[in-house]
Amino acid sequence: QVQLVESGGGLVQAGGSLRLSCVASGRTFRTYAMGWFRQAPGKEREFVAAINWSGSSTVYVDSVKGRFTISRDNAKNTMYLQMNSLKPEDTAVYYCTSGATVAGRQYEYDYWGQGTQVTVSS
Repeated sequence: QVQLVESGGGLVQAGGSLRLSCVASGRTFRTYAMGWFRQAPGKEREFVAAINWSGSSTVYVDSVKGRFTISRDNAKNTMYLQMNSLKPEDTAVYYCTSGATVAGRQYEYDYWGQGTQVTVSS
């Protein structure tokens, strides 16, 4: 049974920072790509960032480039999303996901966490 558990969400003012974490269990973490998606109220879930198994390759949606950093610690089975210069439009539930390769489409990932709420006030 694969489990992905997110944490680190919360309420922050615009311009602030948060770091999300995703702890994985039940599969060989270090061999899989990992990603973050987000879903705002009334909107479809969208891709945010992804990282390959070794951490040597990362991909970001244009709206977060230069503000968000995805990383992973394979020794701790944990992935992170450092979010700086947060904007109200970053408000969403953020989901951790795992898959075979770095990708930007939901169907390319096979396991998902329950999500953590990020709220950015103006």
